Amino acid sequence: MPAVYVHMRALWIPAFLTLCSTSMVMAQHDAVVISDIAQLVRKPDLAQDPTIRSGMQAAGVAEERVQHVLAQGKADKLPTGLRTDSALAANVAAVRNYTAHRICSYADEQGPKVVVYVPAAENYHMPEELRSREDIYLVLPEPAVSTALMDAQRPKPSKGPSWRRMREARINTPDAVYATYDLGSDSVALAKLAENGMSPAEIDAVVFRSHERNWPEGIDAFEHRYPKLDAFKRYKAFQAATWEDKVLLVIPVEPNKRQPVGMRPYLDIYMVYAKSAVAVSKKR
Repeated sequence: MPAVYVHMRALWIPAFLTLCSTSMVMAQHDAVVISDIAQLVRKPDLAQDPTIRSGMQAAGVAEERVQHVLAQGKADKLPTGLRTDSALAANVAAVRNYTAHRICSYADEQGPKVVVYVPAAENYHMPEELRSREDIYLVLPEPAVSTALMDAQRPKPSKGPSWRRMREARINTPDAVYATYDLGSDSVALAKLAENGMSPAEIDAVVFRSHERNWPEGIDAFEHRYPKLDAFKRYKAFQAATWEDKVLLVIPVEPNKRQPVGMRPYLDIYMVYAKSAVAVSKKR
């Protein structure tokens, strides 16, 4: 076999494999659900992976978007809830609440992959450890991502019920908080929230942000919260509902802007307290 032919054949084989790989790329920008974040493909810097760049280019992704992906696709930009394997495993369910978009699909030697865009501005509803101040990009195996409702159909995350017509409340016994209370499994509480005029989306927001893991990072675990309990008395709180021996308080963002960092809510948060631990104003 002539040496020139052998050389040309050696060049042609990788080119053919590259063509086969990029032929699988789909230029889609669908809304997606990250169904299994535990399968996240660890990449310190997407800009250092030529397969991702070529995959986006083959998919017809605009150059401006390509540059944004490469600039933002760095491991050190990930929120804390995505930085370790244990955090990924713990956050599988919560990550499904991300508002995320498929940038493109491509294939490498390990199989089909998806580049997923998680915009900061669309994920204010996420808990602190999963919320980033900047847009982030993730790479996941194709089976770990599923198509969501189209953006036009996707309901916007609720900011929660308005607190302005609620009665002001004072927390007298801070350690009487039910920090891990599962409102979603309390049928009496859910019925009371609905009776008080909350929409299903508002109830979902209350249930989600009434658990300690979705509170500000300085109070999201007992060991963080315990030294700060006395400061809970300075929260501006309002009564959202009462049932049995419990009361649901809303800690709104606006009147609590001067709370210390780590206690200051980024979104309105909710706390379930024993009724006896709270004094509620008679006036609205």
